[in-house]
Amino acid sequence: MAVVFISPKQRQKVFFMGITIIFLLFLVVVASAVFFSKPKEVPYQMVFNRPKVNINFNILDSVQFNDLEPFTEMEIQFSYRAFTKEDNIIDGLVSAVSTDAAREILESMDLTVIDIEEVMVGRENPFEPYL
Repeated sequence: MAVVFISPKQRQKVFFMGITIIFLLFLVVVASAVFFSKPKEVPYQMVFNRPKVNINFNILDSVQFNDLEPFTEMEIQFSYRAFTKEDNIIDGLVSAVSTDAAREILESMDLTVIDIEEVMVGRENPFEPYL
């Protein structure tokens, strides 16, 4: 009977260790080939394709363009406190483009303006839920 100095478990361990080392070496070679490779240089060539766009400015002379009206200015809501001719104090709201325009509207209604302030529309935090 022959004397064996390496046990079967030891032999299996060496076999798997060898396969693991060969696999890791293969991965290192493939990774170095991928990471250290450089792209092929392609000659640079400038290409400019001029767009075929024609702008017709004759529309600016048309009747439809000349009949356009500008947008009206956005009216702001103002709260006011005013005297009437009978010296009664009235509180209310008026919509106008500016404070001066609101004051003119109130004076045309024969009111003497005491105080006029812009009404703050909306909430300070629009994402706050309604509860």
